[in-house]
Amino acid sequence: MDAEARTDLALSRIAAAIGEAARVRILYCLLDGHARTSTELAAVAEVTPSTASVHLNRLRAERLIKLSAIGKHRYYSLQGGEVASALEALSVLAGGTRHKFVPSAPVYLRFARTCYDHIAGTLGVALHDRMKSLGWLTENSSGHKNAYDVSHQGAQGLQTLGIDLVATRMLHRRFAFACMDWSERRAHLGGAMGAAVLKLALKRKWMVQEVGTRALSLTSFGRREMHTRFGLQLE
Repeated sequence: MDAEARTDLALSRIAAAIGEAARVRILYCLLDGHARTSTELAAVAEVTPSTASVHLNRLRAERLIKLSAIGKHRYYSLQGGEVASALEALSVLAGGTRHKFVPSAPVYLRFARTCYDHIAGTLGVALHDRMKSLGWLTENSSGHKNAYDVSHQGAQGLQTLGIDLVATRMLHRRFAFACMDWSERRAHLGGAMGAAVLKLALKRKWMVQEVGTRALSLTSFGRREMHTRFGLQLE
């Protein structure tokens, strides 16, 4: 089979995978960038959990979605931006609108909280996304899933903040990785690097931790620092 024939076959398989009502509902549910569990996607697709599992395996086989396992939880999300762009284009042809993701976490935990020893919630996700857009975080080639390394530009920026990257790398734990946020269903920064950012934020009084809870509060000074140092405009 020549290259053109293989491409035609791949396109037909992808089109067939998309072209089923339950799988369409799953894919467009994930288009907002938030990951979801198989139970949630079964409800969205209006099928039983066992049938949803079959659909999810089909979509994974065609590299339209990916699976992330965080502890006991398994989350599904789109494979990447190329899939999202293709779905957006199809949506323009079809017309119509989609419902937005609504977090179910308590309000006092939704904006910022600790996830083990790093920042989670809306703020944690925003920091993660901003570090990626600035080019500070790069994909790690070690083979570890969702692992990051820090670019030269990122190293300069983090050291300017006062984070000791050498000491952080020497800790006996994963250096940096995308940790799925249970309320936002998108990634925040985990690992030793994520812990270093939280430690810095608390030390500099950018944030304070509520007594007896995981909730974190952003101070007025911290809000200004997030804008000045990261370009984050937080409400």
